[in-house]
Amino acid sequence: MAHPSKPPHRADSPDPSAEPSHFRSDDELADEHLLREAERVAVAIGRMFPGLCEVVLHDLRQPHSAIRVIENNLSGRQIGDSATELGLRRIADPSYPSVIQNYSNQFPDGRPAKSTSIGIKNADGRYVAALCLNLDVSTLSPLSLTLANLVATEIEYRDEAVETLRDRTERELRAVIDSFAAERSSTPRSLNRDQKRELVQQLHREGFFETRSSAQHIADRLGVSRATVYNYTK
Repeated sequence: MAHPSKPPHRADSPDPSAEPSHFRSDDELADEHLLREAERVAVAIGRMFPGLCEVVLHDLRQPHSAIRVIENNLSGRQIGDSATELGLRRIADPSYPSVIQNYSNQFPDGRPAKSTSIGIKNADGRYVAALCLNLDVSTLSPLSLTLANLVATEIEYRDEAVETLRDRTERELRAVIDSFAAERSSTPRSLNRDQKRELVQQLHREGFFETRSSAQHIADRLGVSRATVYNYTK
């Protein structure tokens, strides 16, 4: 039986509509609305990357109890904990960068993290919140090593085509021949004998002789006989 989803780990914020309007200014109500919208974003991002990316929403209007939402708690912090150094810098300086992206970080237990911090300003240009994403890269490192090993090739063969896992087409054949000639400021038929031999041997290494008609196509492009083409492969 499916269990109901766990509610987001967030602070209970007062409902602006429940307070008399003379207690809160229009600007305060607007800031609170902005924070509530940011809460929705934080929860959505956290639920997209469960156990992998910690998402924290800081209320910079209350730096001593700034953490308002924390999804996928990987750092051990709690709702109501104080703002980080970045948050304090933004409070002190509205011109501080609004986005600090992909910087190296570390969780309290030593696990490496990759972080992005996004400052959120109100209509007056003052920072009122910060959305912080902390990716646990320690869980990805073994995977990246596995993938690196999986796609690694032998150094001995890295710079040459050992095989092509499909048939070469006539169009590809023409393209290689024309490119070879163009690099030498020539046309295929105007290449000298040594150049034609070099080209044919390259085509042979790259697997263009696997199809039955390839030798004849090469001969036609170079203006030589089919027998000459086979001669050049030796």
